[in-house]
Amino acid sequence: MTAFSLEPAQLAWCAELRTLAAERLRPLADKGEPGRVNRALVAELGGLGLLGRLFTSGALDLCLMRESLAYACTEAETALALQGLGAHPVHAYGTPAQRTRWLPGVTDGTAIAAFALSEPGAGSDAAALELRAEAEADASPGGRTAAGTALTAPAAGAPLTAAPDGAARWRLTGEKCWISNAPEADFYTVFARTTPGAGARGVTAFLVPADRPGLTGRGLDMLSPHPIGALGFDAVPVTADDVLGEVDRGFRVAMGTLNLFRPSVGAFAVGMAQAALDATLAHTAGRDAFGGKLKDLQTVAHQVAEMALRTEAARLMVHAAASAYDADDPDVPRRSAMAKLLATETAQYVVDMAVQLHGARALQRGHLLEHLYREVRAPRVYEGASEVQRGIIAKESYARQEAR
Repeated sequence: MTAFSLEPAQLAWCAELRTLAAERLRPLADKGEPGRVNRALVAELGGLGLLGRLFTSGALDLCLMRESLAYACTEAETALALQGLGAHPVHAYGTPAQRTRWLPGVTDGTAIAAFALSEPGAGSDAAALELRAEAEADASPGGRTAAGTALTAPAAGAPLTAAPDGAARWRLTGEKCWISNAPEADFYTVFARTTPGAGARGVTAFLVPADRPGLTGRGLDMLSPHPIGALGFDAVPVTADDVLGEVDRGFRVAMGTLNLFRPSVGAFAVGMAQAALDATLAHTAGRDAFGGKLKDLQTVAHQVAEMALRTEAARLMVHAAASAYDADDPDVPRRSAMAKLLATETAQYVVDMAVQLHGARALQRGHLLEHLYREVRAPRVYEGASEVQRGIIAKESYARQEAR
């Protein structure tokens, strides 16, 4: 298999996923409440074994899942993706105890995960985040006591108690904003500043259960139908056992997660673009206009051709980026940024053009394109806005040139 073609088994799996999404997931999504976690839908994703594949499959399989689900049920796609985004840091960087405690629930759909990176003043510039992780007096941020002895901490999720050996403990203070699945998630991957003034080098990732004292949240009324909220941290206690990866190396956790999920955001976008394109093909082939069918007008035919061209180009870019990730290619950051940028911008264009060719009917509440028009805007912003992706592409391209 290359990045430019799929095996028959993969194509059959994608078709099966589209059918599952339409027949089993779409009815559950329709029963959900906008802006709230649809636990029945998440549980069904777990029962179908799709959540488990988040941690056993490669990046290309993740992209195929997201595109196929998005084609028939964007809510199911997003529910699956958010479980992966929130829990991937635990899977990839967590301790055995952290993985044992949380990943089975994520896999079967009973534990809701969330990725808490963005802040009111630190969205695209993730290195500028200000949520403070202040070390308690009996421990240093570096993870050892003043005497240099090794640290110990209670089991993950246990209440904070005094430790005679000065185990590493912090208090999280500040705010996170625009966090998907907040405030209803069962646990959060939270990125906080452990070393002031150190930029990206002073950030630590913590696994924070939702029931920690001092952690509060509120929902935000957003254009997208999936849950998004803000979190408040009022001296929320965390310990060494809550650290994901290493102290002051949390930015690596964040970027490692985003490098995997950015191409799959592109796959989500491609799924929406394909759904809009197929709806347009059906509409223009059947719509009477000016003595013939709408598709017979050269202007319309050329617009549809452009939609098809861009959708296929975006799909190939997504597959190439995912294949590079699976091959551990050092060019992953550039390719991931390219895939997300091209696919999300393409989907915006294709859905907008589909609305234009459908006319007023596409703007009616409940129409597929009305739904896609609301869904397609957010991916150009989250997990790094389009402008951020262009910056990454330029930076990595110059670095490649200098290395030659």
